[in-house]
Amino acid sequence: MWNKPQLMTAVSDLLCVAAAAALLVAAVVWSARLPLFPLREVVVTSELREVRRSELQRALAGRLRGNFFSINLDAVRQSLEELPWVRRAEVRRQWPSHLEVSIEEQVPVAFWGQATGQLLNPYGEVFAAVMSTLPAPALPVLLGPQGVAAEVLANYQQAEEALRPIGRVPRALNVSPRLAVQLRLDDGMIVELGRQQPKTAIRQRLERFVEYYPSVLAVVRQHSRGAVQPLVVDMRYPNGFALRVGVAPATESKGKP
Repeated sequence: MWNKPQLMTAVSDLLCVAAAAALLVAAVVWSARLPLFPLREVVVTSELREVRRSELQRALAGRLRGNFFSINLDAVRQSLEELPWVRRAEVRRQWPSHLEVSIEEQVPVAFWGQATGQLLNPYGEVFAAVMSTLPAPALPVLLGPQGVAAEVLANYQQAEEALRPIGRVPRALNVSPRLAVQLRLDDGMIVELGRQQPKTAIRQRLERFVEYYPSVLAVVRQHSRGAVQPLVVDMRYPNGFALRVGVAPATESKGKP
């Protein structure tokens, strides 16, 4: 090797480059530990409805250690995503001394289960939070076994669309442990749809209910003169349905008592 000047020159150049790179890395690490490039401000770019500034401040307390270069962005992001109304957070450095925070808030589309504070977002994800909006929005109530929240939400959305032609709105949907579906409408009527079957899908039973709903309601009211109303409609039969009626609620008199 000593008799090969070109090889020695190449090795020497390689050692010089490695030494320069090591010095550069050391300089960066050393400068990052100095009280230089201080972090001066955290800027939230999202418009927030449920997340409060005070909550953000508490979440970030103790997480803003280091300077502009050394701060742990993942730790900051995780602390923000632990807040009840934060679905996802993004944290970026903004030269020369800022952090830029973008927050995706949870959007509740339904109450979930019977536990207080359980909500469902449009992605079928369950989260625990308390709404600050008063009065609370009239969200439907969805119930089902653990792990099927997304499927329950999809069933509700399907029912909501199917019932629109008859002017009814589902206010609750319950999926039993055996995956049988039950609807409660805005007029109090219960619709039993049963389980998904290869021959008669839940969607088909719901369409059959929508088809016969106006005529059945008219017949019941005609024969009872408004004294009774449908309470439960059982659509689990392959070619028909069963109907249970009850006494209609008394209306308030506007005349003399």
